[in-house]
Amino acid sequence: MSGRNASNGLMLLTLALGFALTLMPLPTTLEPARPYWVAMILIYWNLETGRLRLLGQAFVIGLILDFLTGTLLGQHALGLLILVFLLERFRNRIRFFPPWQQAAAVFALLLNERIVQLWIILLGGHGWPVWTWWLAPVVAMLLWPWLFLLLDSMRRRQRLLRS
Repeated sequence: MSGRNASNGLMLLTLALGFALTLMPLPTTLEPARPYWVAMILIYWNLETGRLRLLGQAFVIGLILDFLTGTLLGQHALGLLILVFLLERFRNRIRFFPPWQQAAAVFALLLNERIVQLWIILLGGHGWPVWTWWLAPVVAMLLWPWLFLLLDSMRRRQRLLRS
């Protein structure tokens, strides 16, 4: 297997894991605080390898997520599209921060994505979400350094196995 194909395989595997973690049932009280796994994995691959940088890729991933979660078609797609646009705008700055400082940028990106989701929810005529709904970006920020280190070690191990 060539290096590029192996790296693509790892990227697809982590995205599939992100979809699985998104669909995994949680207790009702914890559900609103679920981190946006797919967005976090998308951010990692965009920052570290320059992959998943295209707006079309983010839109398609969002549509798949909309389909899997049963939300309004285009809801996650719009959120991920805006997230990748902002990430691409500030990518060269964010990628050189250590993981604990990147966590603040990830928080800002995911908070912005939550605001987009809130806008869509309110336009759809649904009520204001419960206050715990805003915990998801905080949880993602706390998990980011660990997720970053885990994915980075997986990528490093893969490179070592190839050489």
